[in-house]
Amino acid sequence: MTRAAVLGAGSWGTAFAKVLADAGTDVTIWARRQEVAKALATEHRNPFYLPDVQLPSLRATHDHAEALDGADIVVLAVPSQSLRANLETWRDSIGPDAALLSLAKGIETGTLLRMSQVIGAVTGADESRIAVLSGPNLAKEIAAEQPAATVIACTDAARAVALQQACANGYFRPYTNTDVIGCEIGGACKNVIALACGIASGMGLGDNSIASLITRGLAEIIRLGVALGAEPVTLAGLAGVGDLVATCTSPLSTNRSF
Repeated sequence: MTRAAVLGAGSWGTAFAKVLADAGTDVTIWARRQEVAKALATEHRNPFYLPDVQLPSLRATHDHAEALDGADIVVLAVPSQSLRANLETWRDSIGPDAALLSLAKGIETGTLLRMSQVIGAVTGADESRIAVLSGPNLAKEIAAEQPAATVIACTDAARAVALQQACANGYFRPYTNTDVIGCEIGGACKNVIALACGIASGMGLGDNSIASLITRGLAEIIRLGVALGAEPVTLAGLAGVGDLVATCTSPLSTNRSF
């Protein structure tokens, strides 16, 4: 896998496009707003989300078909609640063998579907083509090339490894897993616990309270994940504990600061 289309030019989409480019992958990023695409293409910066980050050489466009042309990796970097509508627009331009990698962490309102399920329902892609990325991945820190690790999960272990090779570089270390459910449940549910931690912090409560919320929140996440078919060990790793700690404690976490 050597050519990626990153669909979404927010903070995480932009940061992950940088990760891919720094790993030697050919990248085109699609931006919903034309002015964002223009800034990315001409200035190699995203003044709207990561203004202080100089990006490597990559292409940018406002035309999704142009971004998807020839892409063997399609990175879905839009918010979870808008993924379905966007995919309905994009699906006819996605190659029949392209890997679909979701960066969104959430559960679809109304259907209660995980993002991989939404992708499969809209595109008709086999689950072996659908992967998810989840871990302690605060976009600003990664864009600043601070060392971080993550998990790429796909039921097809070989495809997970191919995606791993496409984005591994000196500051970003992906691990692979076949437990898609565990990665998605960990990524979605930690946001709820982070909201609680933010509330506790806003009330003036201290580290004991925050640590208690994180630990008991993890117990709830594991119970839910196992009930849905996840492996407990996944939720004890980067996609569970790692993501939970970063999101519950960092001032860069939007859920904690909400």
